[in-house]
Amino acid sequence: MSLLILTDIHKCFAAPVLRGVDLAVDAGEIVCLLGPSGCGKTTLLRIVAGLEEADGGVIRFDGADLNGVPVHRRGFGLMFQEFALFPHQNVAENIAFGLRMAGWNPQQRGARVAEMLALVNLEGYAARNIFELSGGERQRIALARSLAPSPRLIMLDEPLGSLDRALREELMLELRAILKQVGVTALYVTHDQTEAFAIADRVGVMQAGRFEQIARPEDLYARPATPFVARFLGLTNLLPARVTGDGERGETPVGVLMLDEAAPPGKYTLLIRPEIGFESIAAPGSAGTVDGTLRAAGFRGSDYHIRVGVRRTTNWTGPEDAENGGDEIRMDFVLPARHRRSHAERLPPVGGAIRIGIDSTQLVLIPTEPAPTT
Repeated sequence: MSLLILTDIHKCFAAPVLRGVDLAVDAGEIVCLLGPSGCGKTTLLRIVAGLEEADGGVIRFDGADLNGVPVHRRGFGLMFQEFALFPHQNVAENIAFGLRMAGWNPQQRGARVAEMLALVNLEGYAARNIFELSGGERQRIALARSLAPSPRLIMLDEPLGSLDRALREELMLELRAILKQVGVTALYVTHDQTEAFAIADRVGVMQAGRFEQIARPEDLYARPATPFVARFLGLTNLLPARVTGDGERGETPVGVLMLDEAAPPGKYTLLIRPEIGFESIAAPGSAGTVDGTLRAAGFRGSDYHIRVGVRRTTNWTGPEDAENGGDEIRMDFVLPARHRRSHAERLPPVGGAIRIGIDSTQLVLIPTEPAPTT
């Protein structure tokens, strides 16, 4: 049985913010709420915490209805982007704050503070002033303070958002390891896909107050359920498609592509995954080829990112896609840069003709009416 269950949660301020949200979180699970600004993820977190009241729906934790239960009686931990550390208190006093409010005696507080400092790898920092800490150290202290009272659920709202990219990437795996070591159930809000994938057991992608898809990070990336999820994850090669005949052919504006698995005939959105191998340039793949013009090419360390303009086929009579309404469809591909010189020699000059071999394993069919999220 799930530990936290949200059923049909609604919230409206000047306009609807949450529109019938359902979510179930198991004990010890880390679930990330991922989505753009304004999608409702922070409002949902605040409703679970008791900082906002839902206009409708039910929240149950460990079988008990939380309706009307005040924040301080829920036994949940909160950690925000700003860390909210007390500047007039040292590290130990900050970590012990919640323990003191809960009535722990000085000896108990001291032992727990030492335990938390060891957990976040900051032994010996107890007497330090908050102003002496780096951003990463403050983040660890804020986490230690949130975990010190042994919360039944911890909620983290953009906890790495104020850190630079290099430090965020360093702390992602460390944060997940700490949460797993403690075994606490966690709700984690972020707009950063990389952060969500690194930390979460499951990711819920939100848009306009609803979940578009909830899945394991690997499954979410491999099979996005809606065009919005695909685009939010940076997968932009989306084409209208018709599956006909035996279900193994996908008719698109750039030609017919053979599918990896048969699908029921009907209308779909076809995702062409961007990752291709060096051998895919000018070589046919198992699904077919697309011919176009190289519009841009950029070296990004481990990868080459190329943009190809592909002309529409003259026999396409299906619906147009909003982003590619002209004669030429923009498609983006990623090539590994292991053989930098070979890639540079193989790529035509910008403006030159290019042929990309598409493998059937790169193709993902997205139904026009996706199944409800769970």
